[in-house]
Amino acid sequence: MKKFALVIFLATQLMACTEVGSEAWCQDMKDKPKGDWTTNEATDFAKHCIF
Repeated sequence: MKKFALVIFLATQLMACTEVGSEAWCQDMKDKPKGDWTTNEATDFAKHCIF
């Protein structure tokens, strides 16, 4: 049962990945609270989604 749960968890994590700078990624970042952003995410957001 634990292996099944691990497989499901990993599959959902892989499906949630989006390419940095893509429209979907920018939207995900807009929806994410700004306090939860990392420095790299903030830099990438400014580079790809604003400019």
